[in-house]
Amino acid sequence: MTTAIADKAQQILKDVFGFNKFRPLQEEVVHHCMMGNDSLVIMPTGGGKSICYQLPALTMDGAAVVISPLISLMKDQVEALKQNGVSAAFLNSSLSAQDQQKIEEEFMQGEVKIVYVSPEKLLTRNFFNVLQSVHLNLIAVDEAHCISQWGHDFRPEYTKLDFLKKQFPQTPIMALTATADKATRNDIASQLGIPEAKTFLASFDRPNLDLTVRPAQGRLETIIGLINQAPDQSGIIYCLSRKSCEQVAEKLQAKGIDADFYHAGLPSDVRDKTQERFIRDDLKIVCATIAFGMGIDKSNVRWVIHYNLPKNLESYYQEIGRAGRDGLDSRTLLFFSYGDVVQLKQFIEESPQKPLLEAKLQRMQQYAEATTCRRKVLLSYFGEQLEKDCGNCDVCRNPPQFMDGTVLAQKAISALVRARQKVGMRLLIDILRGSKQQEVFRLGLHEIKTYGAGKEHSYFEWQHFIGQFLNLGLLEIAFDQHNALRITELGKRALKAEVPVQITKPESLDERKQRLAQAKPKKSEQQANELFARLKALRKKIAEEQAVPAYVVFNDATLEDMASQRPTDEDKLLEVSGVGQRKVDQYGDRFIREVIAYIKEKTEQGEKVKGATHIVTFELLKEGLSPDEIAGKRQLNIVTIYSHIATLYEQGKDVEMRKFLTEAEENRIIPAIKELGEPDKLKPLFDHFKEEIPYYKLRLAMAVYKKTKG
Repeated sequence: MTTAIADKAQQILKDVFGFNKFRPLQEEVVHHCMMGNDSLVIMPTGGGKSICYQLPALTMDGAAVVISPLISLMKDQVEALKQNGVSAAFLNSSLSAQDQQKIEEEFMQGEVKIVYVSPEKLLTRNFFNVLQSVHLNLIAVDEAHCISQWGHDFRPEYTKLDFLKKQFPQTPIMALTATADKATRNDIASQLGIPEAKTFLASFDRPNLDLTVRPAQGRLETIIGLINQAPDQSGIIYCLSRKSCEQVAEKLQAKGIDADFYHAGLPSDVRDKTQERFIRDDLKIVCATIAFGMGIDKSNVRWVIHYNLPKNLESYYQEIGRAGRDGLDSRTLLFFSYGDVVQLKQFIEESPQKPLLEAKLQRMQQYAEATTCRRKVLLSYFGEQLEKDCGNCDVCRNPPQFMDGTVLAQKAISALVRARQKVGMRLLIDILRGSKQQEVFRLGLHEIKTYGAGKEHSYFEWQHFIGQFLNLGLLEIAFDQHNALRITELGKRALKAEVPVQITKPESLDERKQRLAQAKPKKSEQQANELFARLKALRKKIAEEQAVPAYVVFNDATLEDMASQRPTDEDKLLEVSGVGQRKVDQYGDRFIREVIAYIKEKTEQGEKVKGATHIVTFELLKEGLSPDEIAGKRQLNIVTIYSHIATLYEQGKDVEMRKFLTEAEENRIIPAIKELGEPDKLKPLFDHFKEEIPYYKLRLAMAVYKKTKG
């Protein structure tokens, strides 16, 4: 690849996407692709996968096709590209035949640079003819895990994509996905016919995500408390069943919280409307099954909660990855109960992939029950090692306390022996606690020796203990015997006190309250930033005017940087991350005016706004106030106001210098500046004129000299 092409890619990165530099691994992927090579890109959600194929597509001659199974994601990405001045389109079943034909013609005529297509559309004979008539510079396969039987979202239609390399052998193919273990990665390359493709494996670490797991007890109260801490934030609550989605949403609504539900059982128009409202920030919270979120390119989701245990770590990682895609601090919370494990095992009982699915569920359970840094557990699953504890998970913040659980295990196992190993967890707990439940008496379980042997512990504490006994391998569940608990060989040894049993202590109510208080989410600076809130409100207004999602205008990270830098002109605005020339042309004036209005208001209220006080002077000059009037209004020294005027003139602001510095004064002072060798300070000039010319006149003349010279 030539230096000129590399420079062109760098320029497009800034001008179109607004970034001064690549994120980790992006540059290597882009250059590899532009050399004409195939690649497999494993990059976590929020890592910048789309740049990897969009940038080479825009840099190289020809056009690119992007295959995606997600209609809503296609629409969002095309809209975002159009906002950046890129000619892009999508082709899928949501368009009429007439609209599809129009886009195909534009694609063939070179008027569309990037076209997104569904696998179904790609596989039609008509579209294959379209592809053959286009100079393809790249074929990108997004959500590539769908092609693999080992992936977590297998799509049969994806397995037919192997024809691409056969028909377009000279066109580089790029397969991209957020999550894929080694077996899945190998299968993707094989299925696409690109076994020699270079694999780019980005770090799976998302340090901006807070990882927390809590017991399932009191889930709803906990969720409501977390929402109330930041009611304006967007979030997703994932539930295992459709019924749970509806129930949780209804309970949140009853508390006055802006929430709705989404699942596959709803009519498509209802689902589409809910998703659209969420994308456009008209709906803050969605309670959903895993059917929701995969096709949402929404960067400002601030938290993701799992009401139930996910079925595997791939799904969990991808779902929590929908939070904090803009890189800002975001929260994840997983509620864990052993009942979820039982239900998920029942779901996979008849699956032909039962051994694989059970193994993956076991890893998910191990993560939920981890007593070491959760990020280490999560990253190790994807083959990545973290040297130090992350410090941003609940285990790191509050390491668990361990206790000797040998006696408790002996009580539980003894009760199970006497119940002839025919009871499940709930009934075993009833025996240990001496419950008066009718079923206990009907089965005669109140007569066994260990009835009431553990009555000093609550039901939830025993649930905590038995869950750990299961994970330690002392007990197991007989799924084919109505989920009855069985004693393992290790459990028999524990009963005889031949092996020690170490378990974590359950929390008392006071301890739980204390931990929840300690675990309150960190308030990012942007949450308390008034300017950020104002910029966010302006963004929403513009988005509504243009009927696009708010984050398509600017994402939260860009607004946060804007609020921090407070740009007051276009050059400064271009220095904000995520702002390219196209966005400056579209929205620059409105955002700059909002920043200036904020600065002016704060200054008038007596607050100091670092680095921007001269802008307030400029606004007052435009209102017709004189330097003396501005000094009086702002309670500043007149010399300071003239210094502001000099700075404004140097920055190219529309300042009529002749109002403050006559031509004669200028012609007298500037030769002296040159004679003295352009002094850094004004004192030599002041002395040169024997203190006859005031400092502020000298400062103004110096500004004119610098501007003329520059």
